[in-house]
Amino acid sequence: MSLRTAFRQATRQVVRQRPVQQLGRRNVSDQPAGYLWEDPLNSQSLYTEEELAIQETARSYCQERLLPRVLDAYRNEHYHREILTEMGELGLLGPTIDGYGCAGVSNVASGLITREIERVDSGYRSGASVQSSLVMGPIDQFGTKEQKDRWLEKLGQGQLVGCFGLTEPNHGSDPGSLETTAKPHPSKEGYYSLSGAKTWITNSPIADVAVVWAKLKETGKIRGFVIERDQCPPGTFETPPLKNKNGLRASITGMIQLDECPVPKENMFPDVEGLKGPFSCLNSARLGIAWGVMGALEDAIDRTRTYALERRQFKNNPIAKYQLVQKKLTDASTDAAYGLLAAHQVSRLKDEGKVVPEMISMIKRQNCDRALINCRTLQEVFGGNAVSDEYHIGRHVSNLFVTQTYEGQSDIHALVIGRAITGLQAFVG
Repeated sequence: MSLRTAFRQATRQVVRQRPVQQLGRRNVSDQPAGYLWEDPLNSQSLYTEEELAIQETARSYCQERLLPRVLDAYRNEHYHREILTEMGELGLLGPTIDGYGCAGVSNVASGLITREIERVDSGYRSGASVQSSLVMGPIDQFGTKEQKDRWLEKLGQGQLVGCFGLTEPNHGSDPGSLETTAKPHPSKEGYYSLSGAKTWITNSPIADVAVVWAKLKETGKIRGFVIERDQCPPGTFETPPLKNKNGLRASITGMIQLDECPVPKENMFPDVEGLKGPFSCLNSARLGIAWGVMGALEDAIDRTRTYALERRQFKNNPIAKYQLVQKKLTDASTDAAYGLLAAHQVSRLKDEGKVVPEMISMIKRQNCDRALINCRTLQEVFGGNAVSDEYHIGRHVSNLFVTQTYEGQSDIHALVIGRAITGLQAFVG
């Protein structure tokens, strides 16, 4: 069942039960009175019927199709390429884009999708997030009609895989100093020649297209290019995998190595220049991360609660009875509830055109930090069993360290917010 079909069916069910004027309003009355540990602050009441149907579609797919794969994928550092095709068939890729076969739903709905994917694994969310926010996003936002017609539908269906090249071996938190260059090709009229290296690039070893950011030698300005693998001569576009990772092992990561790679001029985004282009894409992805890590934390809470209720120690009592365990669960549950409300608020503001980048920096930083801290603490409840990957908690901890680091490490986001508070730039001397 596709995403659109799912929420249309849900809406038709609502039509039979509620007046038309209430359709699309938030689901205020569906939750029973009383405290629900799975949703302590009743965040579900903030979502529309469509958003709830989309979340249920995503959750069903993730629990039925992704969860059974994840241990094998993580152990063997193997990413199942067909996952993107499956997600595309359900409409889970590029969900906020209008047209081109995409669902055209709210940023809240998109966040709920990433939350459900990351409830299974951050690596799975990373692969989908790159495809949606960092490849389809810039093509939709900055591309020409011809570029959109050429790539968006196939990317949205998962027929093509995309990657995003900004980070370089010598420039992570300082992308403005990137060294990849673009210049007029010396022998091919109407082409640029791109040279340089990108690293820690999700999806790159299997990517059909790459959105790469490079400095035009003529102007010194950063510009975006769409590179098609099958159009590159041998040796000009290489994407070796980066293996033996400690986290995100269920996703595929690599480099992009460009050596006088010929790229048609019509593959360059025509108007956007400077860091505005990549940062705009990254902000969309960071918003998804803020939702996603809460999904990982929620799964950790669920697994820890179940373990603590079943594990018996000291006069055959469940360890959930003891104060230290209850405090750990309470701290984690509180941070998850607060984090979801913050992500929801910023997403609504984005839907209304009222979001500013510092808001996204704040929730990306806070949610990633709290998810990692709480998962590390919950891991203690499992004792020695936490070492076994069959309990899943250690996998979440390893993954969440990466989410705290990539797309803006937490300290860098602190400086972004600090600059907004004080008006003073702390990035340079």
